[in-house]
Amino acid sequence: MSQEHVESFKRALDAYNRRDVEAMARELDPEIEWHSAISILLSGESTVYRGHEGIRDLFREFDDVLTEIHVVYSEIRDLGDRVLAMGHIWTRGRDSGVETESRIALVSDISNGKTTWIHSYLDPHEALEAAGLSAE
Repeated sequence: MSQEHVESFKRALDAYNRRDVEAMARELDPEIEWHSAISILLSGESTVYRGHEGIRDLFREFDDVLTEIHVVYSEIRDLGDRVLAMGHIWTRGRDSGVETESRIALVSDISNGKTTWIHSYLDPHEALEAAGLSAE
């Protein structure tokens, strides 16, 4: 099925990189649950964002501390009702101006054309494991 899922994922990623939260929300289920690894880097706490309002909160939190955030996934795997993506994220701190680059991966579940669950990881091996794949 899932070429449609991959295309939905790519539309959401494009909106994310443009900082267009409303376009991104159109690709997400109203009850979306997002476990953001980036939040751990920024605040030191694991945070789960729920629903479209939670996604708006996530964007506001990023905008409070970052002037730039950009993600490129060099590998996107169609796993049926799940997408696994692996790549890099670049950020620039609002106050410090410090630029960072890190590996990032995520697993997302998609149902009825909408993403229902996202979990991002700073370690791609963890994402592979979460997706039920070997980290060879």
